[in-house]
Amino acid sequence: MTKDSIPFDSVPFLEIRKRDGRITPFDKRKITEAIFKAARAVGGENYSLAEELTGEVISYLAANKVPGLIPTVEEIQDVVEKILIEKGHARTSKAYILYRDRRTRIREAKSDLMDVVKDILVEGNRRAEECGYSSAQKMHEIALAASQKYYLDNLLPPEIAQAHRRGSFHIHHLGYYSKTLDSLHIDFPRIVKNHSGIIENFSPIGFYSTLMNIAGAVQKSRNDMFGEQHLPFFDRFLGELLRGFQKRSEHVELAGSLRGFLRYYNNLSGFFAGNRFKLSMGLGLDTSEEGKLCSQFFLNELLCDKDHNNHPRIVFILREGINFLPKDPNYDLFLLALRSALRTGNPTFCFLDTSYNNPLHNEVCYFSDGLRIAENRHGKAGGEGRGNIGSLTINLPRLALTTRDEELFFVELDRLLRLGVRQLLHRFEVLTALRCRDLPFVMGKGQYMGSERLSPEDSIQDALKNGIMTLGFIGLPEVLRVFQSEKSESNEESHRLLVRILSHMSRRVLSFREEYDLNFALAGISGDRQLQSFTEQDREDFGIIRGVTDKELYSPGFILFQEDEGLDKKIAYEGEIHRHCLAGCSSTVFLMPGLDLEGAAEFLRELAGADLGYVSINTFFSPV
Repeated sequence: MTKDSIPFDSVPFLEIRKRDGRITPFDKRKITEAIFKAARAVGGENYSLAEELTGEVISYLAANKVPGLIPTVEEIQDVVEKILIEKGHARTSKAYILYRDRRTRIREAKSDLMDVVKDILVEGNRRAEECGYSSAQKMHEIALAASQKYYLDNLLPPEIAQAHRRGSFHIHHLGYYSKTLDSLHIDFPRIVKNHSGIIENFSPIGFYSTLMNIAGAVQKSRNDMFGEQHLPFFDRFLGELLRGFQKRSEHVELAGSLRGFLRYYNNLSGFFAGNRFKLSMGLGLDTSEEGKLCSQFFLNELLCDKDHNNHPRIVFILREGINFLPKDPNYDLFLLALRSALRTGNPTFCFLDTSYNNPLHNEVCYFSDGLRIAENRHGKAGGEGRGNIGSLTINLPRLALTTRDEELFFVELDRLLRLGVRQLLHRFEVLTALRCRDLPFVMGKGQYMGSERLSPEDSIQDALKNGIMTLGFIGLPEVLRVFQSEKSESNEESHRLLVRILSHMSRRVLSFREEYDLNFALAGISGDRQLQSFTEQDREDFGIIRGVTDKELYSPGFILFQEDEGLDKKIAYEGEIHRHCLAGCSSTVFLMPGLDLEGAAEFLRELAGADLGYVSINTFFSPV
């Protein structure tokens, strides 16, 4: 101790000012504890030295503070750093700075979280008055907000967390980061065949009881997941079940059984344990009498149901020779599906005859948002028994506004794609720490491809390799406007730039598949409303730019209005996006009011001919 320092037990001031302005009693031992923790981080164990250095800090404050002013917490911390360096404790000073920074981030995170919680509660009260927003929903959103803050501040690498915060990309479903998977195509035929026990009461006699067991299995699987569950080729599965029963079901009995299945789902279709229950099914390909009856029932129920939001999403699968042309055996089902889509927006349509789907025959599976599951580096191709592990969406307009130069744009795009893959790899690594027992239904009951022989204590890593990880993007139309704002927007120049961006991203993602031997895939799906934060952040940073930041949400693609003069160009652009996105793309179609079913069918055939793989029909116009 120097001759001018104040003894540890002597303090020239009794109070300090906290960051929020509160005045509290001064406790010198808090300074000592902080110094000692920093010293221990670099191997120190001398508590007396920490007390001595605390005396030096107090002496400096006493000598330099303005008389009558109470020292602040920040002032004291600044002096601690100064004294540590001056007394030759550089390593301890560095550890203290890191400790201080971590405490600051934790404190700021708590403050931000409290603001989020307040917003949820205030907004929740308003929504409760309007639409019955429940307490469970509020609590679920608060828990997700807390989880997101934790992962951003403590688990994610800083540069990845920073990219998410500043709006360079968005990590989807961040609140579930280390706990579970995104989505799954449930392969019921394989599960039943393997007698895994998931349909424990499977009966060759009772169709209704079998459906209820299927519904119960879906509900149990929901405990392990947060995203969509899809029942692929569901009409084919139900047709095989019906043909396997000893007693043939009458039409009335069949309808009653299927209606009971829908009623079971409807009871779960709100917020299940605070999380929205998402179920979809694939229909259209089964030409058997039993399979067609099931498809007809679901489509007619959708047409008759006044509350369309409570009905499972239907993905109607189209293929020439089965249902896409007037001569096909299931063409009547296609027209029925079109009538429902024009009235309700459900079903959506996927095309299996495109250049990228046709080679895989009938194995390609789509979720209701257009997410495609097909190629697989580690097992059987197709979607059954597989799903999405995690995804992020890149903010392309922000990249264009930041660079303002085409060549620099591609340099920075490379860097951002590499950072995005690092995030997905990090999520994959975190999830591989889970054991089979952590996902007792999805993995423990053998639902996920590769999980059939896992014991409860086994890692899920080998099964997880069958899933896909998606790098998405948003704002291609806005990027074209940024780079062509001072030029004439010629079709040739727009198409050249569009193809260059898509080819660059798809090549890079394919190279990541090879480099890491995992199912990375480029996705053109960006319907998450949280992406609205992109435009809000970009308006703040770049101002209002016409055709770019002056909108609520960046464009997921080139929306297809049937009466649009530039429709042919937009269809060609959408075809390019679909061809480059192995993880799928969803195009939105607005059809003219009063269009008959045959006209709508012909328009969809035109889209399929342009290599679009998946479309949804918007119901803005009057229903047919």
